[in-house]
Amino acid sequence: MNGILSVSVALLAGLLMTRLFKIFKLPAVTSYLVAGVLIGPYCIGALNLQSFGFHNAEEVGKLGMLSEVALGFIAFSIGSEFRKDELKKTGKQAIIIGIFQALAATVLVDLALYGFYLLMPGKISVSQLITLGAIATATAPAATLMVVRQYKANGPLTKLLLPIVALDDAVGLIVFAVSFGIAKTLISGTVDIAAIILNPLIEIVCSLGLGAIMGVILTYLEKLYNSNTNRLNLTIGLVLLTVALTSVKFEIGTIHIGFSSLLTCMMLGTIFCNICPLSENLMEKADKWTSPLFAVFFVMSGAALEMNVFTDIAIVAIGVVYIIFRSLGKYFGAFYSAKMTKCSDGICKYLGITLLPQAGVALGMCTTAMQLGEEGNLIRNITLFAVLIYELVGPLLTKNALMAAGEITPMSDEVKNRRKTMLENKNNA
Repeated sequence: MNGILSVSVALLAGLLMTRLFKIFKLPAVTSYLVAGVLIGPYCIGALNLQSFGFHNAEEVGKLGMLSEVALGFIAFSIGSEFRKDELKKTGKQAIIIGIFQALAATVLVDLALYGFYLLMPGKISVSQLITLGAIATATAPAATLMVVRQYKANGPLTKLLLPIVALDDAVGLIVFAVSFGIAKTLISGTVDIAAIILNPLIEIVCSLGLGAIMGVILTYLEKLYNSNTNRLNLTIGLVLLTVALTSVKFEIGTIHIGFSSLLTCMMLGTIFCNICPLSENLMEKADKWTSPLFAVFFVMSGAALEMNVFTDIAIVAIGVVYIIFRSLGKYFGAFYSAKMTKCSDGICKYLGITLLPQAGVALGMCTTAMQLGEEGNLIRNITLFAVLIYELVGPLLTKNALMAAGEITPMSDEVKNRRKTMLENKNNA
């Protein structure tokens, strides 16, 4: 398919699937992902129809730029949750819980896979299990944000959840860099301190610095315009520029200097929402503009899922162990750290469930893990298996957890009847 046709098919397939999934009261994110799987290389795409479906991974990859842009706007939106007033109330709790739940997931996955390594030697190596434990830290901000937006979730749990999901990226970068450095050392036998400690710290500092600079520039430029349309256009243009700048990477000796797109755009959103008086209104307008972009992003994510991972029993077995113990780490890590920081019972009980979705950041980590050569293939396949399960089930679990916590308000009978009457009057007119 050509680019324009691919985007139109992805958007329409996703939107039509939401109508079907509405019967089952499933989140729109799940609808988009399933639509992507259906038009992807393993379903309709495999029929080789001339103008419908993604026939192979290369066709999905050609639209990778859209994914980068979508993730940039998702991070920008999450960054706006770091407002000073809210951080004064939840900042300390978010930091403690964000770090604790990520490390708990890593430790439990490491221990569980090490037990698998002892029971079934030859199926997984120590370097592989260490790397998978680090990947377990990552939570998908995109799926979480989409569920929160779709159902207009609001309350203490939601306000704490979004900053924690944002912090997950920074914690995950550090844990992965250290674990991956150790894994490479086990394979090569040479220790690289720069790769293990220095590079991830440089990436985080550079990302936050670039995001802060772009946030100040955006705020200053907004003052030059009186039209809300021009201000919205400027906001969109600067986020696009920031995403482009994060692709710049260079090396000085053994030191690698690069940027995390998610961290940079989160910082851009944070600075912008705290120093620009018009930020709240502009963020609301930007959210409406990005809605179709996010829909295409999730459909493409579904099309990119590798369904053939189910054909290898060893991958399925290790993947199941990974999923179970990562979920336990996320849940109990959030539960006990929330208790420790004196959060309400509702937050303690349901926060961990909302942290289960996993996608973009984890896939980025497993791409890096391919540097391990043959050992990287297993890591990639297990991560793909886990992402497939988490992305299909995670949004529904997040929705149910937020409903149980009372932060998603069901539509009242009065509103339902009013909408039904309006629709009937429109049809009769």
